[in-house]
Amino acid sequence: MSREIRLNAFAMNCVGHQSPGLWRHPRDRSSHYTDLSYWLDLARILERGRFDGIFLADVLGVYDVFGGSPDAALRTAAQVPANDPMLLVPAMASVTQHLGFGITSTLTYEPPFPFARRLSTLDHLTKGRVGWNIVTGYLDSAARAAGRERQVAHDDRYDIADEYMELVYRLWEESWDDNAVRRDRAAGVFTDPSRVRAIRHAGTHYRLDAIHLSEPSPQRTPVLYQAGSSPRGRSFAGRHAECVFVSGPSAAVIAPRVAAIREAARAQGRAPDAIKVFSMMTLVLGETDAAAAARLEEYRAHVSHEGALALMSGWTGVDFSQLPLDAQVRHVESEAGRTAMDNITRADPNRVWTVREVAAHVGIGGIGPVISGGPQRVADALEDWVDTTGVDGLNLCYVVMPESFESVVDLLIPELTRRGRYKPRYAEGTLREKLFGAGKARLAAPHPAASFRPSQG
Repeated sequence: MSREIRLNAFAMNCVGHQSPGLWRHPRDRSSHYTDLSYWLDLARILERGRFDGIFLADVLGVYDVFGGSPDAALRTAAQVPANDPMLLVPAMASVTQHLGFGITSTLTYEPPFPFARRLSTLDHLTKGRVGWNIVTGYLDSAARAAGRERQVAHDDRYDIADEYMELVYRLWEESWDDNAVRRDRAAGVFTDPSRVRAIRHAGTHYRLDAIHLSEPSPQRTPVLYQAGSSPRGRSFAGRHAECVFVSGPSAAVIAPRVAAIREAARAQGRAPDAIKVFSMMTLVLGETDAAAAARLEEYRAHVSHEGALALMSGWTGVDFSQLPLDAQVRHVESEAGRTAMDNITRADPNRVWTVREVAAHVGIGGIGPVISGGPQRVADALEDWVDTTGVDGLNLCYVVMPESFESVVDLLIPELTRRGRYKPRYAEGTLREKLFGAGKARLAAPHPAASFRPSQG
C-alpha cells in the first residue's frame, strides 16, 4: 500500500527565508512579516490544505561570514531582520484547530528551566499541537551575542545537548504526577504537594534544583524535531528525535541519509519507523506545466545571488566572497553545520558544483530540490521522491508568500488526495497523535523521556 505523504510548511519569522531576493516580487507579502494578520492568513491557508504543521525555523545571530560582514545579509534580507517564532504560535493556534507548530529553539543559549516552562505553556494553549526543533546553533555571531568568543565545537555541542535533554525530560515528565492537580474547591486544594517533586541535577554543564512551574500539558514533552545529518547529529536523532528534517539537492543525497537515520534509531533500541523523516523541497505550481515553467522563470528574475551566497557562507562557515564564481567548491571542515558543505562536495560524487551554480541553486528554495509543473506532473514527482528516498513527508519552502502555499493547497493537494497519497481529513488528538496514531499523546518507552515518568498510583 502506498504511504501517505505528509506536508509541513517551512517558514521563518523574517522576510527572506530560503529564497533570498524574492521579497522584491510584486506579489510577495513576506515584507509584512511584522503584521499579525500575515501569520493568521497563513495559518488559515495551511489548515485549509490539511498541512500537518508549520515548521518555524530560527537563527540566533546574523550571516556575517560572507565578506566578513553582515552587510550582504542585511542588504538582501537574508534571514535578517528576524523575530521570535514562539510568539506567533498562540495567535496562529487561535484561528486553527489541527495545524501543528514545530518551533526551532537553540538550546545552547536557552537555560532549560524557563525554556521548559515556555514549551509547556504553548502545549497548553494549543491543546497539544506543539513540537520543538532541537538545534545547537552554527553561527559564531550567535555565540558572540551570548557573550562567548565563538561557538562550542560541533560534536561538543551535542554532548551538551544530551545533558540538556535529560533536564527538560525530567522537568516535563518527572516533576508533576498526572493527578497532582486536583482543583478541589470544597477542600481548598488546587495541587497535591505530595505529587509534585523537585528536580535536582548537578552535571557537567548544568545545575538545577527546582520544580517545574507548569502543570502537565497534553503532550508533556512536545513532539521532538531535529535537523542534524552529521554522524554525531544522527546519533543524537536516533536517541531523541521523533521527526527529522533533512536537506539536500537530490534523491541520491537524501536516500542514504534517511537510511542512516533509521539505522541510528535501531541502534538506540527504537523501531526505525519511530522517526518520521521530512526533506526540504520547493514546489512551483501552475495550472499547466507551461504555466509553472513561466512562473519559475519569473521568480528567478528576482533572485539575489549575493543573498544566496551569504546564506551558504553562514551554513558552511566558508566565505564564498573569496572564491571566483567559476571555481569548483571543495570540502572544508568547519564548526558550522556540516551537512550544507557535504551537499555540494561529497554527498553526490556524480555532481561537481561551482560557486555560480551554488548561488543559482540556493536562490530558489535553499539547498533543496525545486520541482515545477502542473498538478499531475508535480504529484508524479513527489510520489517518486517519497518512494525512492524513504522520507515520510516534505518541508515545503515558499518562494513568494503566500502564493507558494496557496498553489499547493489549491492545485496539488486535490490531486494527491485523489490518488490516495494525502489524508482526506485531519485525525483527532494532539500533534503526536496526528503523526503517530490515536492514544499516543505522550512519549512511550523505549524513548528516554518515558523513563523519567514515575509510576503513579
